[in-house]
Amino acid sequence: MCGRFLLLLLLLPPLPRAAGTVCGCCAGPLHNGSAVGRYCASRADAEPRGRCCVAGSPHAGRVVGLDLSNCSLRSLPPGLPEAAAAVVVDLTENPLAALPNASFRGFTRLRSLAVPLSLECPGGSGAWEQVTTLGSSRLCQRQRNPCNSSEELAWLCPENARCAPDGPGLSQCLCAGPFHGYKCLREGAFPGLLFCGVLGAVTAALSLLLWSTQRRQAEAP
Repeated sequence: MCGRFLLLLLLLPPLPRAAGTVCGCCAGPLHNGSAVGRYCASRADAEPRGRCCVAGSPHAGRVVGLDLSNCSLRSLPPGLPEAAAAVVVDLTENPLAALPNASFRGFTRLRSLAVPLSLECPGGSGAWEQVTTLGSSRLCQRQRNPCNSSEELAWLCPENARCAPDGPGLSQCLCAGPFHGYKCLREGAFPGLLFCGVLGAVTAALSLLLWSTQRRQAEAP
């Protein structure tokens, strides 16, 4: 069933993409002398792409480094979650007003984050093993595992779930197999075929609706 819906989706015209990504939200290339540039040069499987360091294949690579320094940012770009696999991120020399608590949710691999000196490290200094200052920047290094530092977090998870890191100072509850569903109360294999079928049907319907709407607008005088 999943295969049929995937085939249908491949035959449909692609959905329009938002203009630009996090790698192109700031003009200029990746700075070779920056922490992100040095990290990118140290990896044989990575290459610069815009303001990003991307590892993997050209079409399916993941962002492992992000240099948005000196980009006149007053707030974090909407595409920041695209860099959730980043190991090194530089946000220095920007007039950022604040970093919301959940700004780096999902950034579980982040080991080095540089922010303007006026800002605190996401999650607070206790979320990092080392916090240092250098000139006008603050360097947050090596995330702590919040599940190891507080027994209280473990009690917040349902009986059949475990606590897992979800970014600086953030945690999440993951169901332990074979449990799944709401509060991990359902036991057994996840209904993958049913889920794929429903998801594929909804996606196909939305794609067709969007395609027909754009076609009518293009044909209108």
